[in-house]
Amino acid sequence: MNATKNKIGRADALRLAKNAAKVIVAKGRSVVTFDMSKDAPKDADLLAALLGPTGNLRAPTIRVGRTLLVGFNEDVYKRVLA
Repeated sequence: MNATKNKIGRADALRLAKNAAKVIVAKGRSVVTFDMSKDAPKDADLLAALLGPTGNLRAPTIRVGRTLLVGFNEDVYKRVLA
């Protein structure tokens, strides 16, 4: 999907995250992992991590199996995509 043409807003971002078993959000060197099956966060906390300043899902976003990767961190990508 081309994110410049198809924006993913709050409701769709939340739906993507809730359908994943694990959500890993990278912002620079900071990485936060949400275990959605054991200890799901409040919607507001999850949206704060998922959405960028425009109110849309941050890029890049990749789903690998039941894991949703949001943002970019080279170490996380190597670990999850290996």
